[in-house]
Amino acid sequence: MQNEALQSQLSDLEAGIQEYETLKAGHFAFEQLQEVGELPRQLIRARIARGLSQRELADRLGLKEQQIQRYEASDYASESISGIREVVSALGVEVDRTLLADKGNTR
Repeated sequence: MQNEALQSQLSDLEAGIQEYETLKAGHFAFEQLQEVGELPRQLIRARIARGLSQRELADRLGLKEQQIQRYEASDYASESISGIREVVSALGVEVDRTLLADKGNTR
Protein backbone atom coordinates (compact mmCIF):
# COMPACT_ATOMS: atom_id res chain seq x y z
CA MET A 1 0.00 0.00 0.00
CA GLN A 2 2.77 2.45 0.93
CA ASN A 3 4.74 1.41 -2.15
CA GLU A 4 1.73 2.19 -4.36
CA ALA A 5 1.36 5.62 -2.78
CA LEU A 6 5.03 6.38 -3.32
CA GLN A 7 4.82 5.18 -6.92
CA SER A 8 1.83 7.42 -7.49
CA GLN A 9 3.69 10.42 -6.06
CA LEU A 10 6.70 9.63 -8.21
CA SER A 11 4.51 9.45 -11.31
CA ASP A 12 2.94 12.81 -10.44
CA LEU A 13 6.37 14.40 -9.97
CA GLU A 14 7.64 12.96 -13.25
CA ALA A 15 4.59 14.30 -15.07
CA GLY A 16 5.11 17.73 -13.52
CA ILE A 17 8.75 17.77 -14.57
CA GLN A 18 7.83 16.72 -18.10
CA GLU A 19 5.21 19.47 -18.33
CA TYR A 20 7.70 22.06 -17.06
CA GLU A 21 10.35 20.99 -19.55
CA THR A 22 7.82 21.13 -22.38
CA LEU A 23 6.78 24.64 -21.34
CA LYS A 24 10.39 25.80 -21.00
CA ALA A 25 10.97 24.61 -24.55
CA GLY A 26 8.17 26.98 -25.61
CA HIS A 27 5.70 24.26 -26.50
CA PHE A 28 2.42 25.66 -25.28
CA ALA A 29 -0.77 26.30 -27.19
CA PHE A 30 -1.94 29.79 -26.38
CA GLU A 31 -5.49 28.98 -27.34
CA GLN A 32 -8.23 31.22 -26.07
CA LEU A 33 -9.30 30.45 -22.53
CA GLN A 34 -12.92 29.48 -22.16
CA GLU A 35 -13.33 28.94 -18.39
CA VAL A 36 -12.32 31.09 -15.44
CA GLY A 37 -11.08 28.02 -13.55
CA GLU A 38 -8.39 27.49 -16.20
CA LEU A 39 -6.99 30.99 -15.89
CA PRO A 40 -4.54 30.78 -12.96
CA ARG A 41 -2.81 27.64 -14.23
CA GLN A 42 -2.78 28.95 -17.79
CA LEU A 43 -1.20 32.23 -16.69
CA ILE A 44 1.60 30.35 -14.96
CA ARG A 45 2.06 28.09 -17.98
CA ALA A 46 2.07 31.08 -20.31
CA ARG A 47 4.73 32.84 -18.23
CA ILE A 48 6.97 29.78 -18.32
CA ALA A 49 6.41 29.16 -22.03
CA ARG A 50 7.17 32.80 -22.82
CA GLY A 51 10.50 32.27 -21.08
CA LEU A 52 9.74 34.81 -18.39
CA SER A 53 10.83 34.50 -14.80
CA GLN A 54 8.56 35.77 -12.06
CA ARG A 55 10.90 38.75 -11.76
CA GLU A 56 10.64 39.56 -15.47
CA LEU A 57 6.86 39.43 -15.36
CA ALA A 58 6.89 41.62 -12.26
CA ASP A 59 9.11 44.12 -14.07
CA ARG A 60 6.69 44.25 -17.00
CA LEU A 61 3.88 45.00 -14.56
CA GLY A 62 5.79 47.41 -12.34
CA LEU A 63 5.49 45.04 -9.37
CA LYS A 64 7.89 43.28 -7.04
CA GLU A 65 8.81 39.68 -7.78
CA GLN A 66 7.33 38.62 -4.43
CA GLN A 67 3.91 39.85 -5.59
CA ILE A 68 4.00 37.53 -8.61
CA GLN A 69 5.12 34.71 -6.32
CA ARG A 70 2.11 35.35 -4.07
CA TYR A 71 -0.27 35.55 -7.02
CA GLU A 72 0.94 32.24 -8.41
CA ALA A 73 1.05 30.50 -5.03
CA SER A 74 -2.57 31.47 -4.41
CA ASP A 75 -3.75 30.88 -8.00
CA TYR A 76 -4.28 34.63 -8.34
CA ALA A 77 -7.04 34.51 -5.70
CA SER A 78 -5.91 37.80 -4.14
CA GLU A 79 -5.67 39.70 -7.44
CA SER A 80 -8.40 41.97 -8.76
CA ILE A 81 -9.99 41.53 -12.17
CA SER A 82 -8.17 44.61 -13.46
CA GLY A 83 -4.86 43.24 -12.16
CA ILE A 84 -5.48 39.90 -13.85
CA ARG A 85 -6.25 41.76 -17.07
CA GLU A 86 -2.85 43.43 -16.81
CA VAL A 87 -1.12 40.06 -16.32
CA VAL A 88 -3.01 38.62 -19.30
CA SER A 89 -1.93 41.58 -21.41
CA ALA A 90 1.70 41.39 -20.26
CA LEU A 91 1.78 37.71 -21.23
CA GLY A 92 0.04 38.23 -24.55
CA VAL A 93 -2.60 35.61 -23.81
CA GLU A 94 -5.99 35.76 -25.51
CA VAL A 95 -8.88 35.41 -23.06
CA ASP A 96 -12.61 35.43 -23.71
CA ARG A 97 -13.55 39.00 -22.76
CA THR A 98 -16.58 37.90 -20.78
CA LEU A 99 -14.36 35.91 -18.39
CA LEU A 100 -12.64 39.06 -17.17
CA ALA A 101 -15.60 41.40 -17.23
CA ASP A 102 -16.42 43.44 -14.15
CA LYS A 103 -19.73 42.62 -12.51
CA GLY A 104 -22.49 44.08 -14.59
CA ASN A 105 -20.09 44.92 -17.43
CA THR A 106 -19.73 42.21 -20.06
CA ARG A 107 -18.32 44.43 -22.81
